[in-house]
Order: sequence, then C-alpha cells, then structure tokens
Amino acid sequence: MLAEIGVASIENLFETIPAEYRLSEDLKIPRQHSESEILDRFRAYAANIADGDAAKIENGPRYASFLGAGAYRHYRPVIIDSLVQRGEFLTSYTPYQPEIAQGTLQAMFEFQTMICELTGMEIANASMYDGSTGSAEAILMACRVTGRQGAVVATTVHPEYREVLKTVTQHQQIPVTESGYDKKSGRLDLAALDAAITDQTACVLIQSPNFFGVIEDVAAIAEIAHKKGALLIVSIAEAVSLGIVKPPAEADIVSIEAQSFGVPVGYGGPYCGVIACHEKFLRQMPGRLVGETKDKNGKRGFVLTLSTREQHIRREKATSNICTNQALVALMVTIFMTVYGKQGLRELAEHNLAKAAYLRGLLEKAGAKPLFTGPTFNEFAVALPASAEAANAKLLKSHIIGGLALSKNYPELGDNAALWCATELTTKSQMDSAAASL
Repeated sequence: MLAEIGVASIENLFETIPAEYRLSEDLKIPRQHSESEILDRFRAYAANIADGDAAKIENGPRYASFLGAGAYRHYRPVIIDSLVQRGEFLTSYTPYQPEIAQGTLQAMFEFQTMICELTGMEIANASMYDGSTGSAEAILMACRVTGRQGAVVATTVHPEYREVLKTVTQHQQIPVTESGYDKKSGRLDLAALDAAITDQTACVLIQSPNFFGVIEDVAAIAEIAHKKGALLIVSIAEAVSLGIVKPPAEADIVSIEAQSFGVPVGYGGPYCGVIACHEKFLRQMPGRLVGETKDKNGKRGFVLTLSTREQHIRREKATSNICTNQALVALMVTIFMTVYGKQGLRELAEHNLAKAAYLRGLLEKAGAKPLFTGPTFNEFAVALPASAEAANAKLLKSHIIGGLALSKNYPELGDNAALWCATELTTKSQMDSAAASL
C-alpha cells in the first residue's frame, strides 16, 4: 500500500502530524488473545474467578483428561457451530437434486479433496459412519476387489474396531486372522504377519498410529502384503497425526476416523468415518462420491457421481451395507481443515507432539516406565508404579481423568499398563498436577 501511494515508510506517512502528538510507544492494553484464551476468560468471569488465575480455571469445575484411545479432545473453532447450525446445512437431506443442493455438494467435494491431500490417495468418499465401520467396509471392499475371502488384522488395531469387524464379517464367510505385535517396539510383528497371509487373504488391516500410539512401518508392511497379492488397509484413528506423520501412500485403502477435526467428544458420536483409495478401486468404494462437472452453459457445478447404496440400486449390487452418510459432521471436518490450513495443521500436530513428550518425561520421573520403544505421536503406553485402575481412582479425586487401563484388552501387559494422551488442550499445570498425584 505504501509503495502504491509513493511513500517510503509508515514514519513518512505520518510526518504531517506534529511529533508531540504521535504515539511513540505501545498502548497500555493487554496483549491480543487467542480464541481459546478469550473463552477461558469468559468462563472465569462466569465462575467469578479473579482475572488471570488460570490454575483455578483449569482445575475448577472442568476435569483434566488424559484419555485418548480413539476419541481425542482438540480445540474446536467457534466458527464450526456457527456454520453447521445454519438451516441450509442443518436440515438438508441427500442432495439428489444438484440444481438446488450446490452448497451441500460443494462442501462434500471440498471435504473429499482435502482428505486426498492429507492421505496421499486419489479419491475419497463423503462419508462413512465412523472409523470402526469404515474399517469393516474397507475389508468388504478389499474382498470385492481381489475376489478373495479373508483378512489379517493386527491386534494393535483398536479393540472396539475389531469387535465391529467381527460383527460385520461373521455371517459373510470372511475368515479373520489376528496378527500380533513385537513386545519391544509395540509395532506389528512382521515375521508373524508374513506367516499369517495366505493365497486367500484379501487384505491386511493395520492402524497407525496404532492403539498403543506407536507409528507403524507402513512401507515394510505394504511390501509384505503386496508380495502375496493382498491389499493393505491403514486405519487412522487420530487424524491430527496426519499434520506431521508421513501419509500412508503405500496403502491401497485408507480408513480414517475424522473426529479429531472439529467433532466434539460426544458420548461416542456422531463421528465421521472416511474411506480413501486409489482411483482404480472407484467402483467398489462404499458410500458416495461427489464429482465436479459443467452445466450446459459451461459453469462449474457439482453432482453425486457415485452412490451405489442399497436405496439407489438393487440390494445385491450395492457396495455398502446400510452405510449411513455423515454429511453434517463431515462439514465440521471441512471447516476445521479450512480454518487451520496446511501450515496450521502441521503446527497443531507439532504442539501435540511436544505436549506428549513433556508428559511422558514427567511420568517417567514419577516412576512410570515406557512399555514400547517405537515412535509415537500424542499418546503412549506406560507401566505405572501401581495398578492403572488404582492410580485413576486416586487421580479422579483431584479432578484428573487418567490414562486408559490396558489390562482389559491386553491382559499380557499387566494391571499397571495404561495409555496416556496429551493434546493441545492439555495444559502444563494439568500435566504437572497429574505427575505430582502419581
């Protein structure tokens, strides 16, 4: 702007104002606040807590939570609810008539595009019910693509995802074999995986970061699966990890739980699942796909390109089994990704990484021992000095929800094993307090 009007600097711009009337120092006002800080300030006013007493705000009626395990607390920009509660989105149904549903269709198209950029895949649907049903649908899809009837599933895939998978496959004549993990690294045991895959295995399903928070060696697993003609499905339960972890481009199908992207932790749902894959598998993808087209005047427009669901075509030809669409929740995800952008998402992921590293160091000083050596993102498994259940009962008295006890699903790890998580919403004082209580 200065160059346009021919002025060299801000000082030159204001030189017509006498020096004694010009401001030479910063105004004596508080520094600018982020959106989350402003919300904290108003919560403090509502609770009648003295301005600036942040510790009281954090440890007041709200609980500090160190739970992750497939449902993650991340900051939700207030613009998300402002937009998704607009009548055009809140009350809309399946956009069968593109001429009156361009807004909904474009939002879904943008969602698909950003998911492809994040995962390294060529196409993505919009959308699945959640991450667990998405993983199950991905296995059914792999069976259709390969003509084989069998799957090898890592035991480090979320235990509840595996329960859903059992429900879906038990009457489909799809045998499911589980493959174990390396007790030292926490990663999938590659030798055991190689032995588990047969000439009838349609796919291998892994999760990365896995249920222990450990990032798998996707490239090595893909090589083993592909060598035997099986597809690789990678399930991602913590979508924010894609801000810093290399996308699983070696996979054939990626199944994501996108809850971390602006969807509240709401008693288990509604969440937002996504399947992304290579374009050659397009015809076997479940759910629906929005495509870009042109109208008769050459104007850009959007339409439902693929929607091979049971209410559209004959049930036996459908590629999805009662696959509900989560367009409104997917819109939350789209707004979240748009607000953060590429750089913002990376910074958010770095913030999570740093918080988890700090928490891990504190817990080790408090006597906890890391269970695995594999690289992690924002959650990790530790063996506490006492049983995880006892530790959580003690922490709860201090308004702290501790990590998830692992003994129920992984009894071999012992009663002391727990899965702890830290996100950008976990504060330093909360982590310090948790470690002190332990």
